[in-house]
Amino acid sequence: MLREILEQPEVLEKTIRAESGKYEKLKRFLREKDIDLIVLVARGSSDNAALFGRYLLEITTGIPVSLSAPAVFTLYKAKLKLNRALVVGISQSGEGADINQVLESAKKSGAFTLGITNEADSTMAKIVDETLLIHAGREKSVAATKTYTGQMLHFYLLAAILADEKIGYEKIPQFTDAALKLQPQVEELVQRYVFMENCVVVGRGLNYGNAYEWALKLMETCYVVAERFSSADFFHGPLAIVERRFPVMLFSPNGVTAQSNLDLLKRLKELHADSFAITNDKEIAALSSRALLMPEEIDEFLSPIPFIVPAQLFAALLAEAKGLNPDAPRSLSKVTTTI
Repeated sequence: MLREILEQPEVLEKTIRAESGKYEKLKRFLREKDIDLIVLVARGSSDNAALFGRYLLEITTGIPVSLSAPAVFTLYKAKLKLNRALVVGISQSGEGADINQVLESAKKSGAFTLGITNEADSTMAKIVDETLLIHAGREKSVAATKTYTGQMLHFYLLAAILADEKIGYEKIPQFTDAALKLQPQVEELVQRYVFMENCVVVGRGLNYGNAYEWALKLMETCYVVAERFSSADFFHGPLAIVERRFPVMLFSPNGVTAQSNLDLLKRLKELHADSFAITNDKEIAALSSRALLMPEEIDEFLSPIPFIVPAQLFAALLAEAKGLNPDAPRSLSKVTTTI
């Protein structure tokens, strides 16, 4: 897991180089399709990447985005009207049976389908109209890291052609490399959380999907019960669980979501909670019990990929500090089959 975390800048650069030409062709084609709905279908970490994709695509394109409920197709056999929809499947392996069933059904309903996967010869790649590859090489760790950020990168590439605007995603590999330089600080920090059994992870807007992903990584590699919320939703009830020294992890980039994070941190300080922020805002860092300070130049719009990297490092190194093997989490396998 740790080795694959460190590979991410190279994987992101390789994916941009290898897939850019494909997107130029897609740009012309999708313009003629008059798309008025985008549907994203995924499970697990891929679903967390899709949650990010929903925010990004709606913000940049103005097209409504739906996160598919696969059971609507696989269990209830519903027939949706998708003749003006773009349906995107997201799967590291491309072998998720329910995801692929949704894609097949969507094609029959008139949708144009895309598949974001790390496996060119997968079942998904054979179903969809166009395959968008993550050039990550084989991912051996059960806990997805480099394929998760690769999936997120593809949403930037897709947003750029659908919105027909320059997004600046070329800077992301560099920002990701900068995030990896925080590893010595993370190694020191995890020692304070060795006995952590419960926590809350908070992120808002473009980093809301990351809150789900960090919580998932803590659950699957460290066996920590991790709930996840937006900073707005956290005030609507869940705040009641916070008591003295209760750990709350936050993604807190400088930008439009910063004020809601500042408001939350002030309340957490009053409650004497243990707040831990991944941030590039000095005021947020000062209010937090502990913080990992990212480069100030990272705009909130480009923050989700570099900001998840310290969280990935935290999960991998915390597992090690707890005496656990993050590459062999109990009860889990790399490919999960559900219908």
